[in-house]
Amino acid sequence: MTIERVGVVGLGTMGAGIAQVCLQAGFETVGREVNEEFAQRGRGTIDHYLSRGVEKGRMTQEDKEAMLGRLTLATDLGALAGCDLVIEAVIEDIGAKTAVFKELDGLLGPDAILATNTSALSVTDIADVTARPERVVGMHFFNPAPVLKLVEVVRTAHTSDEVFDAAYAFVQRLGKEPIGCNDTPGFVVNRILIPLLNDCVRVIDEARVSPEDVDRAMTYGANWPIGPCALIDLIGIDIHVHASDALAAALGEERMAPPPRLLKMLEAGQLGRKTKQGFFKYD
Repeated sequence: MTIERVGVVGLGTMGAGIAQVCLQAGFETVGREVNEEFAQRGRGTIDHYLSRGVEKGRMTQEDKEAMLGRLTLATDLGALAGCDLVIEAVIEDIGAKTAVFKELDGLLGPDAILATNTSALSVTDIADVTARPERVVGMHFFNPAPVLKLVEVVRTAHTSDEVFDAAYAFVQRLGKEPIGCNDTPGFVVNRILIPLLNDCVRVIDEARVSPEDVDRAMTYGANWPIGPCALIDLIGIDIHVHASDALAAALGEERMAPPPRLLKMLEAGQLGRKTKQGFFKYD
């Protein structure tokens, strides 16, 4: 099947980044938000990062305008009816996601593919609320989506080979590096990374090491491009805690559960870069 028109539901940090990647790859893209203010904010985010591309010589002003010209904003899910693929990127909450999928199921054509950008929830549970579970996949982009190359393409027990292959090929057309995986808790990256990051945080208190030295240890000792504390600040403490809780509940493994330090930071509203205060302070 051919994918030419793409819908993105939710134009927050992840959704705007996914929409930007689709626009840069030449796809007509419909971005849907709950109201006009949020829709315009999402467009502004895309405009900002495309403008930086112009400033750095990665594209021309004409290229940028052509990309923005392929973007249609909407506040009604019905605007996505003509899309070949819709990628849901709303809040990481099973109720919110299944509500979107139920509505999309009644709006999209029978051949359309539905994808969820979930990082920790069961793709199968989301697919099961539709009448077309064979046409549902996970499509897990990483933040920031325009920069990081990996996309996990997640197959459930219901996903047809045709749909999986089409989703995988679409990710390649975006210029990304897809990996195929099955619908297991945490997929691949988070299953490995979340307990490792949690261990790095526990070292701070158990070994009385500063966040700066933990990050220096992993960048200079393990050749990580970014330290674990700086990475959690970039992801967002709230996002990391949510994913940790979901994996701990699914697997029952203590290492998956968020350390007390992260829970205290969450309670204090110190969420990382987005609040300008996490393990480190940001201007």
